Amino acid sequence: MNRFECECNSTVYFESRVCLSCKVKIAFDPETLSFRKLNQALETTVSCSDTQAETQQKVLCSNGKHYDVCNWLAAPDAVQGLCPGCQFNRYIPNLDSPKNVRRWGVLETAKKRLLLTLTQMGLPCATGWQAPEQGFLFDFLEDQRDNPDVSTPMVYTGYADGIITINLLEASTTSRIAQQKAAKESYRTVLGHMRHESGHHFWTFVKKDSGLLEEFKQRFGLENEDYAIALKQFYECGPCDAWSERFISPYASAHPLEDWAECWAHYLHIYDGLETAAALGMAPINPAELCFQEKITLWRSVSAGLNEMNRSLGLQDAYPFVINTTVAEKLGFVDRVVTHLQTLDLGSAIGQTPF
Repeated sequence: MNRFECECNSTVYFESRVCLSCKVKIAFDPETLSFRKLNQALETTVSCSDTQAETQQKVLCSNGKHYDVCNWLAAPDAVQGLCPGCQFNRYIPNLDSPKNVRRWGVLETAKKRLLLTLTQMGLPCATGWQAPEQGFLFDFLEDQRDNPDVSTPMVYTGYADGIITINLLEASTTSRIAQQKAAKESYRTVLGHMRHESGHHFWTFVKKDSGLLEEFKQRFGLENEDYAIALKQFYECGPCDAWSERFISPYASAHPLEDWAECWAHYLHIYDGLETAAALGMAPINPAELCFQEKITLWRSVSAGLNEMNRSLGLQDAYPFVINTTVAEKLGFVDRVVTHLQTLDLGSAIGQTPF
């Protein structure tokens, strides 16, 4: 992710709500990809001083104003006062519970990072409200394991028919770590979940292209392999033997579509990681200017450095994965899909990103 500055030229962060230098409240403008000072009297409006941007005032997203879970700006006439990012929500948790509000904030932060990365990569990024056939939406749901008053015994994080569902428990660090240990995973984050599930969404574009679909089968296997049986076998028996020789993670070995989604998620990890490294002076160039092989070569160096830095601080590896030749070839396919998606003419509803 690129670096951001307050209008006073001090560094701020993607999640910032106050500039620590000039002490004023700020908000992120998804149209200009920059931070704006909020009107201190109203705390909801901001004047756009950039002559390249709209001169109209914008308002803090209503989810930020009322619940402090969003720091993005919205147009004054936006539906329900929601910013472009919050318009991707279909269901949110019961906000009578302060715990749910806190967890929702965690999910919103991860979702905004995902949306910004997808948009900066030039990918089609529209809500399911804008484009029911090609957009996507989010459901943030709780189940009876955490709230016995809800009707659903178990909410499964996943993707189906344009809906990315995230169990609210994933926003609980304690619960997420417990799930990670139970599943023997080396990595489990809310952002990782969202990147993975977005891969299932973009698969819907891949399967419509005969050339890409044929290459997918060569790289990953048959997409129509019985999904329920494959997942049942994975959870009962674990990953296949020598999985690390062919897959980026144990779960990727469960089914070709999960292999694809895992590789897609890692491609987003790599892109965002390299963009951040370039912005901080840790890498020489932005990933958008690199060919695929250059991205992988640079990421191997950057991720090794990140892991060594974590170890020097007594922490676990930041990127505990190995990109071998087979995995790199799969990531190369993802890179080609991204290039294909960047060139698609999907109509104004899709072609116009929400940012």
